Amino acid sequence: MSAFPAWPHRPIPAPDAEPRARKPPHVEQYNWISDTWESPQEQLELDLPPSPDIDPDFAEQISLLATESGTQLLVAGFGLSLGKHSERLSIKKSRKLIAEIPFLKLQEVVVGSRGVTLSSDLLEACCQRGIRIAFLAGSGRPFALITSPLLTATVETRRAQMLAINGSVGVEIVRWMVAGKIRNQAKLLLYFARNRQSQQGDDLRLAVNMLHKIRQQILALAGADCAAVRPTILGYEGAAARIYWLSLVELVPDAHQFAGRKPHMPSDAVNAALNYGYGILTAHVWGAVMNAGLEPFAGLLHTDRSGKPSFVLDLVEEFRQPIVDRPVFAWIFKNGNPRIANSLLDTESREAIATRVLTRLNSVEPHRGQNHQVRSIIQMQARLAASAFRGLRPYRPFSFQW
Repeated sequence: MSAFPAWPHRPIPAPDAEPRARKPPHVEQYNWISDTWESPQEQLELDLPPSPDIDPDFAEQISLLATESGTQLLVAGFGLSLGKHSERLSIKKSRKLIAEIPFLKLQEVVVGSRGVTLSSDLLEACCQRGIRIAFLAGSGRPFALITSPLLTATVETRRAQMLAINGSVGVEIVRWMVAGKIRNQAKLLLYFARNRQSQQGDDLRLAVNMLHKIRQQILALAGADCAAVRPTILGYEGAAARIYWLSLVELVPDAHQFAGRKPHMPSDAVNAALNYGYGILTAHVWGAVMNAGLEPFAGLLHTDRSGKPSFVLDLVEEFRQPIVDRPVFAWIFKNGNPRIANSLLDTESREAIATRVLTRLNSVEPHRGQNHQVRSIIQMQARLAASAFRGLRPYRPFSFQW
């Protein structure tokens, strides 16, 4: 695994204010731990010891993204040690305390480099409190996720999920998941067409019309089980992907050498940036799937393979465009310049992508008649899938607004 020396090293500032001085507006959010809606009253701040001897690399190794529903801690630095001290997560380097964060406000811990140690006491405390711990490789791909097995609801949900794969319930869910992805592809192309009134804008709107037709064909499909409809859905999805990516190719400046989507071993920085963003997104979706009591390795569209979280990848599809594609391409269109070093994004590019993706995860979108953070919507969609497997509610995908 490649070293990951620089995860985003600055807390993301709130607009027009210093991040440590600002408290966010009180938007009600879903708390998946307590299964309630709540509106927290304060923004978390790092509790740093007042010492002039704080490690000078501190800002490059630890970042805290404070949100209204919790806080995400991002750690990337060789030699850092994470442990438990009373009701706080402690961060040390060379046995010297450099920060403490109360468990009460912590939602997730992301470890983004080698050389970071965690104590067993901390693992137990995080599992007891429903705090996920994700580990990312240098490419951004999540390779481990630690969460408590006691937070995965009942076995009834997993049984229903397995039965759905071999029945009409699974067909209904997978049709809507893929249709949701294609709808979001169309909406993103319309989003980029707004400021393009030339032939380029007309081409984008034509592509949108073609995507809508494919979406309707997918929703009209019928079959006895997922295996029966999977080849047809994959064919339609592939056709939609070609339209979508070729449309984006026309928008990306030639200097980036972007010829279309190439997920495996990309030679261009745009694909590397997308892969990195998708890795961050996948870690979030994986945690939401586990919290909803679903089986991450039993997919509807993606086939089974050892070590492949098929259902996580299924659920990721409807979130790729609003959470990763939109901020990445918007940045590139505004003269953003992702760069590759040693077959991976360089430090500055990783920071730029991670910052934008995490900002989107914590942005607010209308959903089901209310405003929610996108990270909360992911959890809501995972729980909706669990209900759909059990026949309690129909599954409908997330559609972003602009």
